[in-house]
Amino acid sequence: MAPIRDRLVSIALEWQQRFGVAPAITSQLSELDAARLVGMPEVEYSDYMRDKTAVARGADFAWSGLRYQVKSNRPSGKRGSTVTLVSRPRNYDWDRLIWIHYTTAYEIHEAWLWEQNVFRAALGEKRRLAPDDLRRGSRLA
Repeated sequence: MAPIRDRLVSIALEWQQRFGVAPAITSQLSELDAARLVGMPEVEYSDYMRDKTAVARGADFAWSGLRYQVKSNRPSGKRGSTVTLVSRPRNYDWDRLIWIHYTTAYEIHEAWLWEQNVFRAALGEKRRLAPDDLRRGSRLA
């Protein structure tokens, strides 16, 4: 049996093909993918997330003494769906920020890491964040 992430992506892509718009899974996938990128085993991520809700202030997950905030984008592949805007963090209750840019098939195209104080100094006052802004961080993938 395929891993659960692969099954979810397959269903989302089938849904998009049938109904035009993929279900909103990018945020949940990006949190798992970010955890894996920093070395957190999937079983530890699963254990950590079991009692969490989708609306938590600050960090999306914590591991190895650090709190991580995750942002992500995925173009649909339709005309005009190029990623030009990255959502800003709403607070600074985290130690590291990871931005993941996906392909249309939910594969990681690129991922970038920021320390909170460096992000705040470089981009904290910027009103509109673009992919090129986030690419000034440390490349993870």
